[in-house]
Amino acid sequence: MLSADPTPRTSLAQWDFVLRDTDGVTVRWNWDEFSALPRTSLTTDIHCVTKWSKFGTRWEGVSIDTLVGEAAKRGVAATAYVMAMSDGGYTTNVPVADLTQGKGMIAFIYEGAPLDPEHGGPARLLVPHLYFWKSAKWVRELRFMPTDQPGFWESLGYHMYGDPWREQRYTGDP
Repeated sequence: MLSADPTPRTSLAQWDFVLRDTDGVTVRWNWDEFSALPRTSLTTDIHCVTKWSKFGTRWEGVSIDTLVGEAAKRGVAATAYVMAMSDGGYTTNVPVADLTQGKGMIAFIYEGAPLDPEHGGPARLLVPHLYFWKSAKWVRELRFMPTDQPGFWESLGYHMYGDPWREQRYTGDP
């Protein structure tokens, strides 16, 4: 699998997931709490910036809608953008509108089995309508931002949005 650095391997006992707002208010779930949240499933196509696609992939996880709703109950305020933060220091930016209304999830099941570390496990962001680099592997936090800021690949010349249907691979693509 494509990644910039060695594959992180985080034990479920050590894993947690955080939503953080612009004022630093956070909500945190450990693995047991997170995996007990309502689950959603999705069969979808995925598209890599390196010009391959995989059709009919099956995923299961917790929808971003569920996470944002739970976080709001605990005082975390959503904004227009998030920075996905992952083990190993990887980051990617995504508009919240591209994660909510059933468009995104934190996935931990792929093709009926726990997500392997090589594929981003124990959990990865899944935003299937954007290029797959936006579906951050090894995700641990969604940090809300009031304005769009580049993540890891975006700061190195990848497109800020990454729509595969518009072939938005690099800065300057339409």
